[in-house]
Amino acid sequence: MTQVVILAGGLGTRLREETAVRPKPMVEIGDRPILWHIMKIFDHYGHRSFVIPVGYKGHLIKEFFLGYRDRYADFTVELGSAALSRHSPSPEAWSVTVVETGTTTQTGGRLKRLEPFLQERFFVTYGDGVANVDLGALEAFHLAHGRLATVTAVHPSARFGAISLDGDRVTSFTEKSQADAGWINGGFFVFERRVLDYIRDDETSLEREPLERLVADDQLRAFRHEGFWEPMDTQRDLDHLNEQWASGQAPWRVWR
Repeated sequence: MTQVVILAGGLGTRLREETAVRPKPMVEIGDRPILWHIMKIFDHYGHRSFVIPVGYKGHLIKEFFLGYRDRYADFTVELGSAALSRHSPSPEAWSVTVVETGTTTQTGGRLKRLEPFLQERFFVTYGDGVANVDLGALEAFHLAHGRLATVTAVHPSARFGAISLDGDRVTSFTEKSQADAGWINGGFFVFERRVLDYIRDDETSLEREPLERLVADDQLRAFRHEGFWEPMDTQRDLDHLNEQWASGQAPWRVWR
């Protein structure tokens, strides 16, 4: 079982309709926060030890896990005596460490603050995106290449129709293929502990200097994921994810 870090401290400014009152990872798909969906993906592959750095409205994430068992278990309460009997355990056997990392700390800084809690190898992903990445194949790929870091490369969502023009005449109009958009950082990293040495302080964005230096040192490899991946950046994204979940055919639901 490999540790999993889920970055959950950002402001989520592009989804202000929701994040004005709660942190982005607590925005719900169906009746569960997207954070829960991400954790279920890792759980499916046997990874059940989570470290979650929080910042903006982090108390709501803490409250979610502190009350998790009572929220989802069956119970009987005798109001006269205040006795409580639980009829079922927590539905997930997770170990969850929540770490306060400040409201303005950048992604790299949040990861650096977790150093006392981290093992020699761990996954890292963002708290606002879901995918059907084969995490077993991802970790095997990382171990095989022997470098310090692996990033999952994904195709961005195909959102717009592609138009071919001859002057002002439209010669074709087709739905743009997701594969046509090239590769981007999809999260779902695997890091060796030495990656933390590439992070300077709270002001360090993981996506800038640390990853750039890892590239320069030939210590970063990309695991190509051709399957489903979708972020939750806007209200449109959230609506689409909820539609997929409601259909019963959500591509990221790898668990049963």
